[in-house]
Amino acid sequence: MDPLDLYDDSARERVVDEPPKRVDAPVRTPFERDRARVVHAAASRRLAAKTQVVGPQTDDFTRNRLTHSLEVAQVARDLSRALGSAPDLAETAALAHDLGHPPFGHNGERVLADLSEECGGFEGNAQTLRLLTRLESKTFDADGRSVGLNLTRATLDACTKYPWPRGSGPDPAKFGVYADDEPVFTWLRKDAPPARRCLEAQVMDLADDVAYSVHDVEDGTVAGRIDLTALDQPAVWATVRAWYLPDATDDELDHVLAGLRTQGSWPTTPYDASRRSLAALKNLTSDLVGRFCGAVQHATLESGEGPFVRYARDLVVPEETRLEMAVLKGIAAHYVMEAPDRLAAMELERELLAELVAILAFRAPGALERPFADDWDAAGDDAARLRVVIDQVASLTDASAVAWHTRLRRRA
Repeated sequence: MDPLDLYDDSARERVVDEPPKRVDAPVRTPFERDRARVVHAAASRRLAAKTQVVGPQTDDFTRNRLTHSLEVAQVARDLSRALGSAPDLAETAALAHDLGHPPFGHNGERVLADLSEECGGFEGNAQTLRLLTRLESKTFDADGRSVGLNLTRATLDACTKYPWPRGSGPDPAKFGVYADDEPVFTWLRKDAPPARRCLEAQVMDLADDVAYSVHDVEDGTVAGRIDLTALDQPAVWATVRAWYLPDATDDELDHVLAGLRTQGSWPTTPYDASRRSLAALKNLTSDLVGRFCGAVQHATLESGEGPFVRYARDLVVPEETRLEMAVLKGIAAHYVMEAPDRLAAMELERELLAELVAILAFRAPGALERPFADDWDAAGDDAARLRVVIDQVASLTDASAVAWHTRLRRRA
């Protein structure tokens, strides 16, 4: 069966109906059209200059948000195809999953969250939905309102990692929609079980975890920050508990690491930057991605009959796989994100973003780009105007945030 036959007309519906533009155009499925729209979006291009773990300007090897998103998309597409769902859906969700991230990655996200309390907070995933359905210019409705890229219901749902408003989910800091975007959220969640992610969103989230856990360790190793043959396990385990697994014991984490070390490509000698060492590291990366995705694929297919689409089934992530990914993420967090030089840089980034928000709020709308200046003029109160400033700052890359800050301070 063609996977597309498993998605009904409601899944393919758009806020604004759009028939094919030309009868002689290549025949594309609705989900292929969605993928193309995300690929060509300005927000996608900006990911190339946004921090993944360390700033994209640090060296030529380190991943940025765009290269990370491409890798997540590849993992998501392969897993989706193996499960029999529509690969374009999971791939598009993966390509879009970080579009809402502001300058300086999660560090910048925390700053904007603190500064936007008066207008409902900030969350990268909620900002992604706002970009896809409002801020990216592609389609307008009959009343002249932007509907963003006008993606299908199924694609928007697949992009929704946290399908609930602020304060309604298990983690108060994680949510998928701002209050003024709830109308489109209600539309895309038509007939969806409350607070439940569709399978395609689960695939996207798992692919993100796989890429995050494996590739951050690879980047940290090449940067000379991580030596997988000489881990300071007590210190790393403290970071794992602080960031990911608060209840894990040293014995449990020792057992998980011992399991990872049974992978045949796990290094036995330190990385030395030679071609042979680079190849060995790349083989480890490939093997770990296969290890995690294979375990999830097997567990999911063994969980019951398909089809593995939308809300018919859920993705099954074995506990051992979840723990192994958390250990790898903890290794990267300890040696990279908690490194003294990185902590110092992050403090400067927070100060810069806070000052930039304050300056723009004071000088708006004149200091804003035209689309955001128009939004400012249309805003009905101070909270709505603050949201516009946050939208503007979130749209910037790391380098443009620094440039804007320097330019606007110079004019003070």
